[in-house]
Amino acid sequence: MRLSLADELRRFDATKPLASARTIPNTWYMSPDIADLERTAIFGSSWQMVGRLEQVAKPGAFLTADIAGEPVLVVRGEDSVLRAFFNVCRHRAAPLLNEPCGIVTKLRCRYHGWTYDLAGKLRGTPEFDGVAEFQKEDNGLVPLAVATWGPFVWVHLDSPQQSLEAFLTPMPAWSAGKLESLRFARRVQYELACNWKVYVDNYLDGGYHVNTVHPALAGVLDYSGYKTTLHANCSVQTSPMKPGDPNDPATRTRTGTEAAYWWMFPNFMLNAYSGVMDTNLVLPLGPNRCKVIFDYFFAEGTPDDFIDQSVSVAHQVQIEDVGICEEVQHGLNSRSYTVGRFSVKREAGGHHFHQMLAGRLLPVPQEGSGKDCLHVK
Repeated sequence: MRLSLADELRRFDATKPLASARTIPNTWYMSPDIADLERTAIFGSSWQMVGRLEQVAKPGAFLTADIAGEPVLVVRGEDSVLRAFFNVCRHRAAPLLNEPCGIVTKLRCRYHGWTYDLAGKLRGTPEFDGVAEFQKEDNGLVPLAVATWGPFVWVHLDSPQQSLEAFLTPMPAWSAGKLESLRFARRVQYELACNWKVYVDNYLDGGYHVNTVHPALAGVLDYSGYKTTLHANCSVQTSPMKPGDPNDPATRTRTGTEAAYWWMFPNFMLNAYSGVMDTNLVLPLGPNRCKVIFDYFFAEGTPDDFIDQSVSVAHQVQIEDVGICEEVQHGLNSRSYTVGRFSVKREAGGHHFHQMLAGRLLPVPQEGSGKDCLHVK
């Protein structure tokens, strides 16, 4: 018999400490109902990175993104103010902008020609005379909270409960002086046949799979010093780097002695070495598919051949991760598997992630009714 969504969510006990905890059950990685709930309870209620600040630096510059099925746009107004809106025309829900980024002087829907200014106000409604109970001023674009940190632009689909900087704490303090010299170099995208949470689990396993899945990476990380530190909305994995040739792109860095792998709930990763950084943004495409967007940054003046080789090294690591994540998704469908256990030494980050998921998805008693309601923070 199929469980109700509330009963399905109760199968995970978020109160258990790491040593006795079980993972979220396999059905959480496959259920369309849970994927639908995640759209609002996870992606709709957290700060989401949608692009780079340099993409919207000038008046009229815009970028677009899709957050778990919600189309959004960010645009720099003629007054130089950065604004974000749902990328949805108020007439028939067609998109206003279809390109990933560019420059515009107005926002015009290509379906019926409704036009908005860069502040989101409705300005033009062709052949709409005589429509009763309709006011242009009541039909502007629906705004979103937007904020910036470092080289990134973030939006929040509902009313944020805390500022972006508070949400990211302590990453902003850690990054001070580390990102200013970095310049965007390249974007690479991958589509995986796995749930987005499988990819995050893989990222957060404390280096547990590095020696077995990533032989080249294992050759440059000092695994004995690998550690995970947990924070309110994030975690960071750090590892000393083995001594090597600073001009060898396999090290992903030209100087420095430590790698830092930051994860921000629910789906943003920042991988930092000295003079080299890449970010991973994991976007759900359905219960069994996801997209991962890699943006690569290097210190200004880094030679092109070093960048090419470094991105190639990172691509090989990603291909290895794609393979194992897709294999795990297949295994999650087996009747032999329901839940797993966590390595106390290595997988505190994954346990933390599952607890945070449960805190936003699990049913809670509805006050005074004795009934359950779905808790969306």
